[in-house]
Amino acid sequence: MKLILLYTGVLSGSYITWLWAGGAVLFLLLCYAIYRQWRQGELLKSELEELDLVRQNNIEYDFVLKAMKIAVWRYDAATKAFVYENDYRDGQGSYVPGQDETYVETLTAIAPAYVDSVNQAFNDICEGRTDFYHQEYQVLNHLAGTSYWEESYATIVERDADGRPAKIVGTSQRIDERKALEASLVTARNKAEESDRLKTAFLANMGHEIRTPLNAIVGFADLLPVVQSEEDRNQLISEIQTNNRKLLRIIDGLVSMSKIEAGAKSLLMAKVDVNQLLQQMADTYQPTTNVTITVECPLPQLQINSDREKLLEILDNLVQNAVKFTAEGTIALSYEVEGNQVRISVTDSGKGIADDDQQRIFERFVKVDEYIPGTGLGLSVAKSHVENLGGQIGVLSALGTGSTFWFTLPLEA
Repeated sequence: MKLILLYTGVLSGSYITWLWAGGAVLFLLLCYAIYRQWRQGELLKSELEELDLVRQNNIEYDFVLKAMKIAVWRYDAATKAFVYENDYRDGQGSYVPGQDETYVETLTAIAPAYVDSVNQAFNDICEGRTDFYHQEYQVLNHLAGTSYWEESYATIVERDADGRPAKIVGTSQRIDERKALEASLVTARNKAEESDRLKTAFLANMGHEIRTPLNAIVGFADLLPVVQSEEDRNQLISEIQTNNRKLLRIIDGLVSMSKIEAGAKSLLMAKVDVNQLLQQMADTYQPTTNVTITVECPLPQLQINSDREKLLEILDNLVQNAVKFTAEGTIALSYEVEGNQVRISVTDSGKGIADDDQQRIFERFVKVDEYIPGTGLGLSVAKSHVENLGGQIGVLSALGTGSTFWFTLPLEA
């Protein structure tokens, strides 16, 4: 009986031990299952975060490409083919290589003047002589019949077992606006340099231009008291008056240009009789030249609303210019009405103007013929006045056939 009880106790203790052991194992398994599920959740969360980060980076990447208007391309050294991944270049007509288009085929789109430099730079990076490529060139779109400026960068992203470049990634960007800005800056710089040169020449010339009539005035005035002949005295007085007018015209030109430079654009608008004004110009200049000055007025009377003093100064500069460059023949002052504006012309039979000089002559200090007296301001002043009055000015001329300076003004300003 004792043995039975003892055996039963042993069995009970062993059972309890196994029960505790089984419970511990189940608990550990449950903990492992919970940990594994938590771990998988963390891994999934991490993967989702990475995926979201990649997606966000792609969005930012595309945004940068769009903002900078860049095309991204890849070049495979083995197949020698270009592949465009993204193309956000601005403007229609950008050249895009066809599917797996080779480098040689792509090179045909480069303007001939830039083919050698682009080819040399690209070969250098393909052969591993350099790690970086940068070129600016013109692209010809043969299908669209257009051309544009482009700038490209490239670098090596993968090498083969021998260390030679295997894959190259690059970007291309249209730079038409930048090139246009650069061209305008170069033009502005050249014009500024030319203006500075002309201004220096003008200042050197002004001493002679002012001194010549002034010396005549002073010299002839000193002779007046000692001249006994009435005819000689009248001749001296006439010379003094002529040189006085020359000096006044020079000073008036300087004053007018100074006002224009200062931005003075005040106008005194009133009714002006064009017929009377043209005749006044002819009567003023006819005694100063052997050339016949004629006035051609198609209408008995023409009145426009303009600034009389400015209009008088415009005509004075144009007629004075015609007198200086016309040794023989005629100078004709005329006008014609075109719609709501009048076109006034001063035509001479003088030496004419070369094509290259016909736009320059309206710039300050420009003198086509350095041997002809003048400040080089008259036509510039005339142009400024015409534009302030709402019109345009120009010239039609050819060497040896004379010139026609014309300007338009509105009938009613």
